[in-house]
Amino acid sequence: MRAASALETARRVRAGEIPADRPLEEALARAREADAGPRGIHAFLSLSDSGANSHPEPASGPPPNSDSRDAREPGSAADDGDPDLTLAGVPVAVKDNLCTLELPTTCASRFLEGYRSPYEATVVRRLRARGGRVVGKTNLDEFGMGSSTENSAFGPTRNPRDPSRVPGGSSGGSAAAVAAGVVPCALGSDTGGSVRQPAALCGVVGVKPTYGRVSRYGLVAFASSLDQVGTFGASVADAALLLEAISGHDPRDSTSAPLPAPDLMGHLDDGVAGKVVGIPVEYVPDSLDPEIRARMDEASRHLAEAGAEIRRVSLPHTRYAVPTYYVLATAEASSNLARYDGVRFGVRSPEARATQEVYEASRTRGFGPEVVRRIILGTFGLSAGYHDQYYGRAQRVRALIARDFRRVWADGVDVLLTPTSPTPAFPLGERSDDPVSMYLSDIFTVTANLAGIPAVSVPAGTTHGLPCGAQLLAPAWHEAPLLAAARTLEQSLGGGA
Repeated sequence: MRAASALETARRVRAGEIPADRPLEEALARAREADAGPRGIHAFLSLSDSGANSHPEPASGPPPNSDSRDAREPGSAADDGDPDLTLAGVPVAVKDNLCTLELPTTCASRFLEGYRSPYEATVVRRLRARGGRVVGKTNLDEFGMGSSTENSAFGPTRNPRDPSRVPGGSSGGSAAAVAAGVVPCALGSDTGGSVRQPAALCGVVGVKPTYGRVSRYGLVAFASSLDQVGTFGASVADAALLLEAISGHDPRDSTSAPLPAPDLMGHLDDGVAGKVVGIPVEYVPDSLDPEIRARMDEASRHLAEAGAEIRRVSLPHTRYAVPTYYVLATAEASSNLARYDGVRFGVRSPEARATQEVYEASRTRGFGPEVVRRIILGTFGLSAGYHDQYYGRAQRVRALIARDFRRVWADGVDVLLTPTSPTPAFPLGERSDDPVSMYLSDIFTVTANLAGIPAVSVPAGTTHGLPCGAQLLAPAWHEAPLLAAARTLEQSLGGGA
């Protein structure tokens, strides 16, 4: 039995047709079944107690000028049909790099095994305030570093569409939980495509909002200028409903834009009539898999039939996106992960006797090989004599990539259409020893993070018998028209509610 849509679940709970706790209890049963046995998908690292979901954060109250919905008692007005409870009773999976009170926050790392946060992420508080229920914490690549969820210290997640293959990453656990029908929607984080790429490989919807649209307070940092909390949904509507609930300014987060939450649901059926959809030539090279190219041609045809003008455009600095991203992301990771030293929290080596030994032994014991690789790369890129050659140059190229997008928007393009991933889901273990090949999984997604713009991946049929995703990108703060275009494409391709 698959999860009902988030929209339908919330409507039935608000109307009093079903108890507010029933969807969570059913989701917990589905989660245990999906993860059971040696061939289970291993989407979750921990599951909630069905009675622990209604406890508000034990604090003196929200900070001054905070969104009052953060302080609402979850589910308190469900019986009254409160329209603010847009997620009433909806079971939501949460990526395990978002802090929660009643469940560990491990980032799929031995360093944080069993760690419990003393506070809760703003996005989790907000989904609870809208009546949502946390089912559990999902598996990921350690600290969000990977594209397959094979870098988890607690074992990989399997793709529900084909358990011999990866679900993508780093938010593979959340994508798998939605694809398996455990939950209708889930939270992930997207640093270079970590929501959109697993969404494409698992055949679900994944949204990365504009940088600053959603609070990062309580999101364990990987690369602070790139990280953004995103949403998964079995449909565009479910992903949009969750995104609307968690968006808006947060005074706890200095990178949060002073803007209200957008009205996404009210514009979901606006369509694309009169809009210009750009096809960047750099995203459809001659080397692109013919089946993926065919799915993109089909997607552009459907958008044209819905009233959009299709136009070829160019983003010339896209060729430098992957190396630029990995220089910047690893440099920021090196800085952010310096706090894991075996002193303040997390694992501490019992053999160490001196301060330097504590640092070295604890980090050696706690970090996996991919995290170590990225820390070393980032530290090198920031080191004396190399800072300007690598990090400084990458920042300048990042500015050129963002300028390419601004030029395209200024020329009248409303939305861009590209593939999400250059390949369908690959077999478990196929790229484990080839990090460069793994990094190229992000070739179509990293530009949105570098430019700080919103993007969404929508299921676009299959390639080689596996799910394929179409990516749509829009100017900053244009999530509403972006999701309206995604909804149009979803309906044209026969998906959605």
